[in-house]
Amino acid sequence: MKNYLHGKRGVDLLHDPLLNKGTAFTDAERDALGVRGLLPPRVHSQAEQVHRVLESFRRKTSDLEKYIYLISLQERNESLFYRVVMDNLDEMMPIIYTPTVGQACQKWGHIFRRSRGLYITPSDRGRIVQLLRNWPYADVRMIVVTDGERILGLGDLGANGMGIPVGKLSLYTACAGIHPAQCLPIMLDVGTNTESLLADPLYIGTPQKRLRGLAYDDLVDELVKAVQQMFPQACLQFEDFGNANAFSLLHRYQDRICTFNDDIQGTAGVTLAGLYSASRLSGVKLTDMRILFYGAGEAGIGIGDLIVDALKAEGVSEATARRQCWFFDSKGLVVASRTDLVEHKLRFAHDHAPEKDLAAAVAALKPHALIGVSGMAGAFTEPVVQVMGKLNQRPLIFALSNPTSKSECTAEQAYTWTKGRAVFASGSPFAPVTLDGRTYVSGQGNNSYIFPGVGLGVIASQASRVTNEMFFVAAKTLAGLVTEGDLAIGRIFPDLTRIREVSTAIAIAVAETAFNRGLARQIRPADMAAHVTGQMYQPDYEHYL
Repeated sequence: MKNYLHGKRGVDLLHDPLLNKGTAFTDAERDALGVRGLLPPRVHSQAEQVHRVLESFRRKTSDLEKYIYLISLQERNESLFYRVVMDNLDEMMPIIYTPTVGQACQKWGHIFRRSRGLYITPSDRGRIVQLLRNWPYADVRMIVVTDGERILGLGDLGANGMGIPVGKLSLYTACAGIHPAQCLPIMLDVGTNTESLLADPLYIGTPQKRLRGLAYDDLVDELVKAVQQMFPQACLQFEDFGNANAFSLLHRYQDRICTFNDDIQGTAGVTLAGLYSASRLSGVKLTDMRILFYGAGEAGIGIGDLIVDALKAEGVSEATARRQCWFFDSKGLVVASRTDLVEHKLRFAHDHAPEKDLAAAVAALKPHALIGVSGMAGAFTEPVVQVMGKLNQRPLIFALSNPTSKSECTAEQAYTWTKGRAVFASGSPFAPVTLDGRTYVSGQGNNSYIFPGVGLGVIASQASRVTNEMFFVAAKTLAGLVTEGDLAIGRIFPDLTRIREVSTAIAIAVAETAFNRGLARQIRPADMAAHVTGQMYQPDYEHYL
């Protein structure tokens, strides 16, 4: 971090979260850097500071209070924040990301402490480059941008959705070692249609209805061009946009710049990995699976598209691959005879009688896997899950909607209603379930298994594009890291404590893909693994003298 010191000293040094070590500044550093007397006299190690943080953190009586405490720590001492998170990932991830981040976004204007990232509004047209110049770090490699229209399963939260880019980038660092100075969260504040926010005097965003149409497209286009000008090596990740904009923006830019949409492609990657792993328990190969999606938005269609790619790679024709994927949306089964389908659903609209009841659709289609990406809590009712259990010895039940309050069913329900035979995965974590003397530890199909490693691989290779193939190899890599021990307790993803190992392996695979496809903007290193791991940030204190 010496490169970021820039001669800072005294109070300015203590107020820089990338440089501040708090009470860990040595006696010599306190004299040389002008912080003598600005800190309590006793020097503490980082381990002692971690002890203090955990003691305070665990005294908090609600998850939201814990979130506020951790974000405040991040704002004053990033190294300590990441050391705490990385060493206690099982405990910290549900706080800094799903499910607690959803609650934080809902209350963002009321818990606001200190601005983080950049806010861009329609009034900034013509000067977005100038706004990016205000960012203090020049070597930005990973940008997460949202317009807040579809935050998790919570809907339109407008500028309150800034918690998502902030949290997502925290996971890029904690899970894959991307340096925090290379991460930039951006809120594209184009208004909100949520009346309660427009009426809230503490709402932090522009209190107006959402911008639409050409003016919206032009604003996004200016942002994209400004990023290319100011941060030419950055990957621009689109996050939590509404369905229409999510698909159109991905299609518009994915072949022109280094970009991806995690809700479409990252969710697809982790779900495909889950299906590969689950097949080891069910005995049904992916090539033989019929899959029914409850929800036909960006997540569901993204998963379907990647499954089709995976099946094609195994010799299945595209038409047959698409017919293995069926969708059920708010108006019923997606079938060819419907006249109300938007464009992204048409490729999965098959010939079949209309059906508006999910349990009946399950009975008719006889799927091996039921995947929930609807944001509709409780949609997988007991009759639905029981039909899946009657059709399959090991039914695959993936309730992937976030946060936990939006999950289509709970782990306990899935196991209870199938007498422990379900292979269950969820988007947010559930506690282990004990049934008839056996304990089941369900897998969390969280995108954090995929996107940090993909991002690291893109950065390590300086890739000019992010391709669907990269998410396919990421899924294969992730599935290959699931052990027999994981499967024995019902978990189809690796233990979360292995996330840095997982991200490293995915990054290597993604970087190799970039080089193999001629997308890397640097010379191929002799040792790819050493090249990737050598770039990973470790939250250890730097010696400034």
